[in-house]
Parts: sequence; C-alpha cells; structure tokens
Amino acid sequence: MVTSAYRSKKVCLDSLFAVESKGANYMATRAYAAVPQPVDRSERSNTIDGYALHPSTLNPNILKAQYAVRGELYNKAVEMAAKGDMEITYTNVGNPQQLGEKPVTFNRQVMALVSAPFLFDHPLVSKMFPADAIARAKKINTMFGGAVGAYTDSRGAPGVRQEVADFIAKRDGHPSNPDNIFLTDGASVSVRYVLNAAIRDENDAILVPIPQYPLYSASIQLYGGQLLPYDLQEKTGWSMDTEAIRKSIHAAREKGTNVRAIVFINPGNPTGQVLTADNLKELVKLAHEEGLVLLADEVYQPNIYTDEKPFMSAKKVLGDMQEPYASSVELASFHTVSKGVLGECGLRGGYVEFTNFHPDTIDQMYKVASVNLSPNTVGQVTMSLMVNPPQPGDESYEQFNSEMTEGLASLRRRAHIMTDAFNALDGVTCTFTEGAMYSFPQIHLPPKALEAAKAAGKTPDTFYCLALLEETGIVTVPGSGFGQEPGTFHFRTTILPPEPKIPAFVEKFQSFHKKFMAKYA
Repeated sequence: MVTSAYRSKKVCLDSLFAVESKGANYMATRAYAAVPQPVDRSERSNTIDGYALHPSTLNPNILKAQYAVRGELYNKAVEMAAKGDMEITYTNVGNPQQLGEKPVTFNRQVMALVSAPFLFDHPLVSKMFPADAIARAKKINTMFGGAVGAYTDSRGAPGVRQEVADFIAKRDGHPSNPDNIFLTDGASVSVRYVLNAAIRDENDAILVPIPQYPLYSASIQLYGGQLLPYDLQEKTGWSMDTEAIRKSIHAAREKGTNVRAIVFINPGNPTGQVLTADNLKELVKLAHEEGLVLLADEVYQPNIYTDEKPFMSAKKVLGDMQEPYASSVELASFHTVSKGVLGECGLRGGYVEFTNFHPDTIDQMYKVASVNLSPNTVGQVTMSLMVNPPQPGDESYEQFNSEMTEGLASLRRRAHIMTDAFNALDGVTCTFTEGAMYSFPQIHLPPKALEAAKAAGKTPDTFYCLALLEETGIVTVPGSGFGQEPGTFHFRTTILPPEPKIPAFVEKFQSFHKKFMAKYA
C-alpha cells in the first residue's frame, strides 16, 4: 500500500517556518511570482477567468508547499542556460551524472542486455559482453518473467525484493522479510508513502531535523500535516539533542498536537554529519518511550568520507539493542540507487523496509502501492545490481571494484578540498562533510549586504546565491530553503563537480566571494 507518488509535508513552510523561535528560519523564496491566494470557500466558483483549475482554486496545500532545491535559483539558472551566455554548473542537487560522473560499466552492460534481450542470441554477444554480465542479465530477465517491460507486483519483483532482503541481512546481521520491502521509483516515493499514511489531519505532526531536506517540509505540507522542527547543533558538528527533542514533543502534545514520527537523515542532508551507534540508540529509546515511528533516511549510506565514523544502519542498532526495543519500535528505512558512486538518479530506483509494523498496516500500504500498479522496472533492475554486485572471482569484479573504489576515493578528496576552500575564506565557516554529497557553509554577511538584500526583497542567503549565480554560473540552494538558526545564513552546494574541474570551481567561487564581501564591506 504505498501511497501514490506525491503527497507532502504539513510543516507548510508556514508551520515549519513559522517556528522561527524554534530555530526554523524557513523563509523559503517562491520560484513563481505572485501566486494567487485561495478564494474564500463561501465564494467558490466553477471557473475563474475561464479556468476550472485557476491557480486560486487549487488545493491550498499545493500553493503553500515549497521545494527550494528546484526553486528560484534553479529557475533563474535555466533561463541563463537557455541564453547560452555562460556555462551553468548545477550544484543545487545531488545529480552526479549531470556533472560528468560515469555510469558503472558492469551495471550498464547488464541493463543493456535486459532491455534488449534479443542480444542474447546475437552471434557476437560473448565478444561484446563479459560472461558474468550475460549470466546476470539472464537471471534478472527470469525474475521479470522474460518481460522487463511488463508490470510487476506492486511492491516490486519478488526476486529483487529477496535480493534487497539478503543485502540488508548481510549488512546488519539481522533477518529481513522481503514481504516487508517495497520497491519504489526512488526513495522519495517511499518517504511520501509513509508520510501519507502517518498524517491523518492538520493535528498530526512529524518531527524533522533542521536543517532538513525540503522533500519533508513539502510533503508534510501537501498531506496537510504539521512539521515539528528539532534543531541540529552546528557548533558541535550538527549534533542532535534528544532531551530538547523530548521537550518539544511534550510541548506540542500539551497544545493538542499528535506527534506521530521522527525523521532523521544519516548521513545528513544538507549537513553531511554521520550518526554514531550511540546517537541511533538514543533515537530508538526516544521512539519507544514517546510512541513514535522512526523514519530512517539512509540514502547516502555508501557516501562515507571518515574512517572514524562508519555508517551504521538504524535496523542494525535496533536489532542489537534487544528487548524491549528490538520487537516494538516501528522503523521505516529508506535507500536508493541515486547516490553513492552509482549516482543513477534518473533511473528512479528505491526501497523502503518496514520493521515491526502491524501486518494490517503493511497490507494497507500494499493497497496504496497498488494504485500505481507497479514501480518502474528499470529502477528495479538497477536496485538488483546495487544490492547484489559482482563478487571476487567474477570476470567483471576487478573493473567493478576499481570503479567503485576510485569513485568513492575521489568523492572523499573532493569533500576535503571543498571544506578547506570554504574555511580559507574570510566570513565563511564550514563543518567537514563526513558523508553524503554536500557542503553547507555558513556565510557571515556584513550589514550592508543585509540591507541590500532587504531592499531587493530577498533573504540574505538568497541574495548572496543569486549574485553567485549571475557572476559565476554556479547554482546553489540558499540555507533558508532547508531551515537554519535565526540570524545565520548558509547555502548548500554539492561536492560533485568532476575532480579535475574542482580547482577551477573553487577559484571561481573564492574570487566571487572576495568581490562580494569587498563590495558590501
């Protein structure tokens, strides 16, 4: 029952950002000018200006929802790209192949064969493809009944779900039930399924870290719920304070709000921190004591750049804790093919695993998933290849391992280069990117810049990012789109520009920043 693909958060950047006193400075800048306000219900009309779906007659939650990653800065960049006057570098979204990342060879070989099964009978197939790629493609083809273009079970092909379950069991040392795994068109769809199920009305709230990924605020708004923010502490490496979260829960409940679930993103987006086993234990205990569902956004788990803090899944920590936690805390864990070295964002493969959920709840989720008939099969094939890669001794293993190892090593180097470059600048501080794909530097803007931003009708971070885009063609996302402590200003950029181009990227940014600061000194 995975809910259709697009519902959202009720922290409508209103609720979400209305809590400025809580540290959610969420003045998200709209990408579209002057969207009409919803008409008074008592004056409803079938049409306005000849349109039955006039903007002012749309679902109010659609009008309130914001998604800064594809907001004003992105739209401005698209306009500039269309003019062709400047090279545009899209660092606003974690989209590796857009910036030059090469697909993993083995995976694309298998996908080519699965997509064009007539190649199995080509006389030169054994010369065009390695033997293990051919064998794997035939196995996957069988999982889909020989027809990858056909619908599958609404949860995804059983064979692929079994591979995902085996991957989870091997990673965590605890069993995984493929019937509790739903394959989806990217992890975002999985997230929306669960949020849609959890949010019953405007009194239901979801705890979300601030800064957060705008998928959560937008989805909660679209589904008509409330976003209850909890602040990550920048001074201590974007750490969380579970006691402060508990106080926030109790305060909300005293006002009649039903706090239903807590989201955590590990590694963090946009903040890049990696949670430890102790952090995760605290979250499990909090969920158990407060009756919350844990929503574990673990899509960046392959992207770890520090040896001191390896990735630890919430599923493993929960299982290791034993009773009363291991069998009682409800956990939804999300993963995707879009991140890591694979970076297959456009192929849309993801999954959610439900742990300790009531069987009837999973049945209802299955019903909702059935509305979509089937997750896309290309994404399912990609997921199969991610969770069940070539093994030592296979013909393709050495090349596969080389591509994956060097890809991750390059990302680690880029994380260091970007962090060092930002911290070398006056007026910029940046926590090291321990994981994920982003840097989230804080910019300490002079008073004249704040005044100029106010005069332009922009938040200071948006003003800064627009100036950066106009001078350099670098597309970023203002920190106000993620939420930030009042009086602080940030922006998010990916660390994904190709490594050979990183020095020029850094030089371009540093040159802009120095000019900007001098202009408003």
